[in-house]
Amino acid sequence: MPIELKMPALSPTMEEGTLAKWLVKEGDTVKSGDLLAEIETDKATMEFEAVDEGTIAKIVVPEGTDGVKVGAVIALIAGEGEDASAPAPAAKPEAPRAETPSPAPAPAAAPASAPKPAAAQAAASTSGGDRVKASPLARRLAGQQGIDLSGVSGSGPNGRIVKADLEGGKPGAAPAAAPQAAPAPAPQAAAPAPQPTDSAIPHEVVKLSNMRKTIARRLTESKQTVPHIYLTVDINLEKLLKLRTDLNAGLESRGVKLSVNDMLIKALAVALEAEPKCNVQFTGDQLLMFKRADISVAVSIPGGLITPIIVDAGAKSLSKISTEMKDLAARAKEGKLDPSEYQGGTASLSNMGMFGIKQFEAVINPPQAMIMAIGAGEKRPYIVGGELGVATVMSATGSFDHRAIDGADGAQLMKVFKELVENPLGMIA
Repeated sequence: MPIELKMPALSPTMEEGTLAKWLVKEGDTVKSGDLLAEIETDKATMEFEAVDEGTIAKIVVPEGTDGVKVGAVIALIAGEGEDASAPAPAAKPEAPRAETPSPAPAPAAAPASAPKPAAAQAAASTSGGDRVKASPLARRLAGQQGIDLSGVSGSGPNGRIVKADLEGGKPGAAPAAAPQAAPAPAPQAAAPAPQPTDSAIPHEVVKLSNMRKTIARRLTESKQTVPHIYLTVDINLEKLLKLRTDLNAGLESRGVKLSVNDMLIKALAVALEAEPKCNVQFTGDQLLMFKRADISVAVSIPGGLITPIIVDAGAKSLSKISTEMKDLAARAKEGKLDPSEYQGGTASLSNMGMFGIKQFEAVINPPQAMIMAIGAGEKRPYIVGGELGVATVMSATGSFDHRAIDGADGAQLMKVFKELVENPLGMIA
């Protein structure tokens, strides 16, 4: 019996994926460990390996197919001694499928014509014309309720039918047909929704990737279900920038160059460990309080955004964080991250300072309970030592899930984060 090769779940949350490319063809012999296909999940493109030996008898799902459900059969493998062509007749059940839609329009058209006499009668009676005198409101209500106005006596001026006269009116046969006809157009009406406001405007239709679909779903869910609270602080970067320069001079021989972002990752992790009430996750009827800080760092990649994780960032040196971050970011842009490298995390950091963004409010990435949004460092008037001066200052905004983190606790985290960045020796001591 041929072996069914099924769509794998390449991550704990994967429900469907895109079969991006087949690396084998029908008739090829494969053994355990051979690469069979490239599968695009919501975050990465991953290679799918064979676990059985045999011959590729039939490729059921062609490459480029979107929305392939986990567990769906994508190919058949003939074992040793089996005829690789045997599974071919399995395609026959598809024939009746192709024929079933053709008779469907006929029954659909028949019911549409059945209620026509009743609808026509209602339309004629509500249209007013010379036969029936009725107010516009009465006509509309009669159409909605299926009342034949020709059988209603009017109490208005010159026998005109008004709203009060409809209370004793008897609905005709139209309302019975209306509910049956209404469901049919409903699903069809949803399809044109994504069309542009004016199709005459030159445009290009861009197919959504699995990643973009996931981003849209998760961020919509976040804004609809998570009550966000935003807290902003201004931070003097002068000491951190000087320390970075000194450290980079010492690390040059090792080929390590620290970025400001590397130091902010460390600062956030240390702040979360100092304020564990913010290093939590809301689960409905309880809170998960984490013992370490795993920082998810937002990285922009072609087609979307991914958040590789620096695990236990508070316990790692700045050079280790820098090395790991460069590696994760590079592989993220190539779509080569393992699910364990971007799923999880206890809090997130998103830095848009390199784009010149002064301040922004980031959307929480559920089920996490907070994200730190970092703006650009810029020269600003600033009080230093009790006197007005000029310093390199950045704005940082924490977004907190108010179900899990109180405003006072969030404010305390922002205070500690500010102190660590302004006195950076404290986070590396």
